[in-house]
Amino acid sequence: MSTAVGTIEIDREASSAAFRNAMRHLAAGVSVITVGRGNDIAGMTVTSVSSLSVDPPTLLVSVDRASSSWPLLLRHGFFGVNILSSDQIDIAERFSGKGGLKGAERFAGAQWITRASGTPLLAGALAAIDCEIEDIVERHTHGIMIGRVMDMRLSPRTAALAYWQGQYVAIDQNEDAVKLAEVSLPLTRALRKI
Repeated sequence: MSTAVGTIEIDREASSAAFRNAMRHLAAGVSVITVGRGNDIAGMTVTSVSSLSVDPPTLLVSVDRASSSWPLLLRHGFFGVNILSSDQIDIAERFSGKGGLKGAERFAGAQWITRASGTPLLAGALAAIDCEIEDIVERHTHGIMIGRVMDMRLSPRTAALAYWQGQYVAIDQNEDAVKLAEVSLPLTRALRKI
């Protein structure tokens, strides 16, 4: 029995561009993270929100430490997660920096409410979640915010906004089910004739 032993060289550093391209294949919900109180507010569009625990309700969000929201997160210790509906692309784009708006300017044109923390929450969001920072894990360019859910407001609406392949995509369970039925019914009838 012969065994060949060789050295395999592995590139341990993926390029940022290649990684960004790979992540385009991961569809993600779109949320706006809001921070601050009064006129000292900022926010950003993210796709990096994830639940951490149900008991107690806790979530994670990754935030670029170079963003204008970072100092407000550290100063106030609270943030809002606003899960956007499919018709809120304009809000997603405004908070992503399109149009050059910054700080409190990004909040114009939408209705905002506050809960226990005083952080602005989007009244028309699918879910608006008020969080207190439990911990921050800093790695490379970002900080992972671990937020304890203090309060939340849910909407009866169901159509969500997602981001996939570099564009916004509407996900509507009811509408998508109708489209699936329209496609599958002719196929089912055709298969019956065979």
